[in-house]
Amino acid sequence: MSNANSKSNPKIELRDYLSGFVTDRRFALFNQVILNRTRYMTLVLEDIYQPHNASAVLRSCDCFGVQDVHIIENRNSYEVNPDVALGSSQWLTLKKYYESEENTVGCLHQLKSQGFRIVATTPRNDAPSLNDFDVHKGKFALLFGTEKEGLTADALQMADERVMIPMYGFTESLNISVSAALCLFYFTSEIRRQGISWQLNNDEMIDIQLDWFRNTITDCEILERMFLRKK
Repeated sequence: MSNANSKSNPKIELRDYLSGFVTDRRFALFNQVILNRTRYMTLVLEDIYQPHNASAVLRSCDCFGVQDVHIIENRNSYEVNPDVALGSSQWLTLKKYYESEENTVGCLHQLKSQGFRIVATTPRNDAPSLNDFDVHKGKFALLFGTEKEGLTADALQMADERVMIPMYGFTESLNISVSAALCLFYFTSEIRRQGISWQLNNDEMIDIQLDWFRNTITDCEILERMFLRKK
């Protein structure tokens, strides 16, 4: 993703400088993966605390190219199991909400102010199927709650829409990590198939790639300071 205008863009210059401290193969992979990242949809996880499920959701987000995950911590802390996540958290932008008593309200208000539709996932069969969800209406945030209690009243009240995964067996609901993976696969396929403008802009791509370098290069802060001194 080299740019002819890199000399006028300090972030591109920094990215190209840091690329010299990773293998050519890794930098090429960064350039390939970033083209498939999206912020047209995002995930919101409310009080998910089981490390296995929390980590599996992050892994699915990375696999399907969803860059941002919003983590609401009201009663439970969100912990990642590295054996399940397999390093996926270093490639994602995780935004945690834990500083107030009403973290759900604060998170969803912020997403709404950024133009996201809040879409609550539910096992109730009276909700519209995800097959009927209109991805063309604008970017959206999929909201998932705990397996035992589901979403809180605040989350359901603030949701703009609801969706459910159609099921045809005796079991009433899916494991949350499975539900998230199915929704991620379906919706990322739909936004690509239907020609929606789902990709990141150039500034977002550069910022995320810089984060990837910072998360993977040893002593990256020192290298950045050296770069700035040279400038």
